Amino acid sequence: MTSQAGTLRVGVLGAHGRMGTEATRAIDASDDLELSAALGSADDLSEFERTDTDVVVELTVPTATEDNVTSLVGRGFNVVVGTSGWDDAAQDRLRAGLADHPDVGVLIAPNFSISAVLAMDFAARAAKYFESAEVIELHQPTKVDAPSGTAVHTASGIAAARKTAGLPDMPDGTEHSLDGARGANVDGVRVHSVRMRGLVAHEEIVFGDAGQQLKITTDSFDRGSFMPGVLHAARTVPGRPGLTVGLENYLDL
Repeated sequence: MTSQAGTLRVGVLGAHGRMGTEATRAIDASDDLELSAALGSADDLSEFERTDTDVVVELTVPTATEDNVTSLVGRGFNVVVGTSGWDDAAQDRLRAGLADHPDVGVLIAPNFSISAVLAMDFAARAAKYFESAEVIELHQPTKVDAPSGTAVHTASGIAAARKTAGLPDMPDGTEHSLDGARGANVDGVRVHSVRMRGLVAHEEIVFGDAGQQLKITTDSFDRGSFMPGVLHAARTVPGRPGLTVGLENYLDL
């Protein structure tokens, strides 16, 4: 879909949540985007068709996001997804659905913060130089998933870089531990989740080798930090048919 006047018309699904509220404000304040519709998670998706929407920003919940995006793609909308819950199987199902809509683009972004995207990119570049790597992610206690999608994406990128470099498994002599003490295992990379009042979104990526350590830290203190990435994604996704995972693929890295 392309709006008649040439201005990109962007709708938000999940507009009444914390991220959705910020996204509607940012789109509405943009000089080159027009807010076409701001829908709650339970609203009728046909409103996007009625308002001649070009791009939908999906910011709902993990239990609903796959059904939402599948329906939106079937209706011909380009979609920017900021909801976690997209494992490999769900992504494969989406790719299969997109095959019937070759002009539609979908971006699944584990994080829209430019600092977080750069941290993930730097981590993947650094991974092959260190014997060990672990990820610590910290969020507000209302977050429904753990680890965060950002942390999983970070760990997966580190694991892929280590595999490409032919590195062995990381050393870990643990023989006795309480459940969860060593965190989640994401492709061989340990990920630890902290939930605490006063936090927004934070990640620390720690690399270690004999006699040295590298820490990459990214902090979002306000949800407004995600909005430049949301707007850039909305502007870019119509020209990127198919499925893209990670905002870094829309940046010149």
